[in-house]
Amino acid sequence: MNKKALLVLADGSTYEGYSFGTETNAIGEAVFNTSMIGYQEMLTDPSYAGQIVVPTYPLIGNYGTNAADNESRKIQVQGFVVREECAQPNHYLNKKTLHDYLTEGGAPGIRGVDTRAITRKLRSFGVMMGIITSTKSPAEALAALKNAPNYGTIDFVRQVSTEKAYEWEAADGASKKIVALDCGLKFNILRCLARRGCRVTVVPCTTSAKDILKLKPDGILLSPGPGDPELLDYAVRTVRELAGKKPMMGICLGNQLIARAFGGKTFKLKFGHRGGNHPVKDFETGRVHITAQNHGYAVDADSLKDGLEVTQINLNDNTVEGIRHKELPIFAIQYHSEASPGPLDNMYLFDKFMEMIKK
Repeated sequence: MNKKALLVLADGSTYEGYSFGTETNAIGEAVFNTSMIGYQEMLTDPSYAGQIVVPTYPLIGNYGTNAADNESRKIQVQGFVVREECAQPNHYLNKKTLHDYLTEGGAPGIRGVDTRAITRKLRSFGVMMGIITSTKSPAEALAALKNAPNYGTIDFVRQVSTEKAYEWEAADGASKKIVALDCGLKFNILRCLARRGCRVTVVPCTTSAKDILKLKPDGILLSPGPGDPELLDYAVRTVRELAGKKPMMGICLGNQLIARAFGGKTFKLKFGHRGGNHPVKDFETGRVHITAQNHGYAVDADSLKDGLEVTQINLNDNTVEGIRHKELPIFAIQYHSEASPGPLDNMYLFDKFMEMIKK
C-alpha cells in the first residue's frame, strides 16, 4: 500500500503518489468528474471505458463498496486517481474497501496526488492521454504513452456492449416491451424502465434494425456509451433505419447517434462534462434542471436538419443537451436521466418516453 506510483500525462506533467488497487500499468484518456459521491458508479460506468478518472472530491472510499451500486458487470475505467483513499470505510452496506474492490476488478489506482492541480491542468489544456505506473520512470512512462493509440481512434462501444441479447428482470404485469441498444448501458436505466412496467430486452450494439424490429418492441432506447460517435457508422445506420418505425429515446451517446442519423455532426469538447451538477435549461418550460453527465463529445447545433431541433442547452457552455424530431416520435438528451450517481431531477424523462409509447 506504500509503493510509489506515478501519473504521467501526455504533456510530460508528472504526479507522484502511492499505488493502490492492482499494481499494473494503465494507459487511458485522463478526465475529471465533479460528483461528490458515487465513485463505485463511476468505476462501473461503461462510458468511462478507456479513461483514467480523476474525482475532484478529495476523499474517496469513505463508504466502501457493495453489490447494489454496480452499474455494469465489471470495473470499466482504465485507472483511478484520488487525493485520499479511505482504508476504513463506515457504512452499513459496505462489503469491501475501495482498494479491495479495485484489486478484485483488476484496476490500478494512485492516491496521494494533487487532484486539484490535475483538474486545473485538464481544464486549461484539455483532456489528454495519461499513464499510471508503479514500475516505470517518468521518461519511460512518457515513451510508452507516446507509442499508445489515442483514445479517439478506438471503438470502445464494441468492447463494452453485451455479446448476446438478454432479458432484464421485469415486474409482474409488465406490459410494455422495450429494446435497449447496448452501446454502454448502465443498469439503472434498466431499473428505471422496469419500475415503469417495462419488459426490457438488451441487444448488442451491432444488432441490425431488422432484428430489433423482429422483437416487436413498443419502444426503442439508445443507451449511453464511450468514445467518438464518428466511429459508430454501424450504429448510426441502425438508428436511421429504425427512425419513425417505433418511438425512440436516446441518452448521452444515444443523443449523438440520433443527431448523426439525421445528418448532424458531433465534435469533441475541450474537457467534457462529467459530474452531477450541470445546469440544463429546457426551452419548452423555461426550467433549469441540475443533471448528471458523462460525455466528451457534443452535437453541433448548427448541423441539425431533417426535422431535428434543439430542446435543451447547457448553461455553462451553451452546448446541446436535448433534441427532438418535429414530426416523428423521437427525443434524446445528452445527460444521464437515470443518474447513478447524481440528482434524480430528470427521472420524468422516462415517464415522457412512456407517454410517447402510449400515444
